[in-house]
Amino acid sequence: MTSTSRPWPRSSDWLWLAGTALVFACLDFGLFLAAGPATGFLGPYATLVLELVCDASLLLLARFPNGVAGLLIVASLAMLASDLFSPGLLVPVDQPTLMTVPTITPVVLAQSVRQVDRRRLLWIAGVLALLATRPWNPAWNTTPFGLLSTALPVAVALYFEARRQLLSSLRDRAERAEREQHLLAEQALAAERRRLASEMHDVVTHRLSLMVLHAGALGVTSPDPSVKSAAEDIRREGAHALDELRDLVGVLRDGTGAEPPVPNPPLPGEVADLVAESVAVGIATELSVTGDRTSVSPTVARTAYRVVQEALTNIRKHAPGCSATVSLRYHPGGLDVAVANTRGTRPPDAALAGSGSGAGLSGLRQRVELVGGTFEAGAVPGGGFKIGAILPAYVPTTEGAAR
Repeated sequence: MTSTSRPWPRSSDWLWLAGTALVFACLDFGLFLAAGPATGFLGPYATLVLELVCDASLLLLARFPNGVAGLLIVASLAMLASDLFSPGLLVPVDQPTLMTVPTITPVVLAQSVRQVDRRRLLWIAGVLALLATRPWNPAWNTTPFGLLSTALPVAVALYFEARRQLLSSLRDRAERAEREQHLLAEQALAAERRRLASEMHDVVTHRLSLMVLHAGALGVTSPDPSVKSAAEDIRREGAHALDELRDLVGVLRDGTGAEPPVPNPPLPGEVADLVAESVAVGIATELSVTGDRTSVSPTVARTAYRVVQEALTNIRKHAPGCSATVSLRYHPGGLDVAVANTRGTRPPDAALAGSGSGAGLSGLRQRVELVGGTFEAGAVPGGGFKIGAILPAYVPTTEGAAR
């Protein structure tokens, strides 16, 4: 198994490691003053130097955990050899504490839990525990304290690390469950949308079909030319409504694939009719069309038509006497629609302005977003209003949207 050491610590880790190393260096210096200098041939400061080197190695723990552990093992072996064969060389004859390993050992072992893989950590802790407890010569002042300075820190650190991993796993499971719940809610919403689409298709299609059939029959049987013309208008508009209903139901249902482009989608001819109607009622309206009109699907084209229709209707209601511009820009990615008007020169008719439901723009936004587009509407500097929509070339599938 490989080591799980991580790169150099962050600033907060450096501060913590440096502070801990400084605290233990001060502690070892105090113990040195209490025990007195060493008496061996290495000099009077041999014990202090060994402890300070082990303390300073804490700064390298995040980068070289195995090397720091090896240094502690070597230092513990040297202290054991000094105690057995040359008392006073590295371990004072009269020790002020019951520690038989470097004083920094508990901290290094506890922090190595996140730096060293589990098997290697247990081997390191086992060797240090063996050197600290000295089971070949058990005593009340070495064995228990050796376990407290080696095995206990590792056990406590392993417990907290396992707890941290458990909490992280539970948090991940909770987030996954929340995402799954959200997906289930979306699936339920999609199923309900399919059911409503089917019901709408069955009910409305039936009524519209009857209307178209009756209008066709009236046009055939009536001898009056005006009645024939009116019946033909009703039949044509009913057939057009059936086409739009079929497209909308297809968008609402799952599995609706991207529609292939058709040679002559119903734009910009119908938009030109809308512009002509707007000019006829006194709104100076200009139409600008750029790009290849065959690059979008019929559903997207009709959505753009509805955007222009709603915008021009609002202009006639709320800004009489203004001028307006309608822009259609086809491009490989779809269709950009923009309708802008200047400030009206006459006050709006109260009855006409109050005839709407007030939900036209919100419904238009939902329709645009339903085909995968984006919608924006708002006032422009200097007065006036602008409505814009960015539509895709084709209606995205439900599966593609989910991905």
